[in-house]
Amino acid sequence: MAQLPSNQQVNQLKEIFTRFDLDSDGSLTHLELAALFRSVGLKPGDEIDTLIAKLDANGNGSIEFEELVNAIFPDSDEEIFIDQEQLMKAFRLFDKDGDGSITPIKLATQMAKLGHPLTYRELNDLMNDIDTDGDGSISFHEFTAVFGMPASEFFGIRTL
Repeated sequence: MAQLPSNQQVNQLKEIFTRFDLDSDGSLTHLELAALFRSVGLKPGDEIDTLIAKLDANGNGSIEFEELVNAIFPDSDEEIFIDQEQLMKAFRLFDKDGDGSITPIKLATQMAKLGHPLTYRELNDLMNDIDTDGDGSISFHEFTAVFGMPASEFFGIRTL
């Protein structure tokens, strides 16, 4: 059985991918792939078109991160999970008082501090989507149910 990539490997690959995703659209175009080739001392040519054709599972003409992961780690079955330690760090970012819950006030305050203020409707929609037990706050369990899903689902990437 093939070994799944480690979180470190996926993170390193994501860093490289992001560095060459010059327009930050979540995909590598022909030109961005050529820049990546040049950075490792290769002279890009027609092989870029061939590479894109082989890796481009969704047929949009560019390479998304998940397509790159699947090419490098073909047996990963697109089940690259965000690990519990990362999830806990993210949860604690919102649970400033450490009581184990994220209230609407905590969520709104932290989102504003992060430069993403939420409207009342956005806040209400988020709470309704994540707070599955309806107690008015988000527990770590509810948080991980949303953010601990496979990367393909988390990032909204459709797979074939």
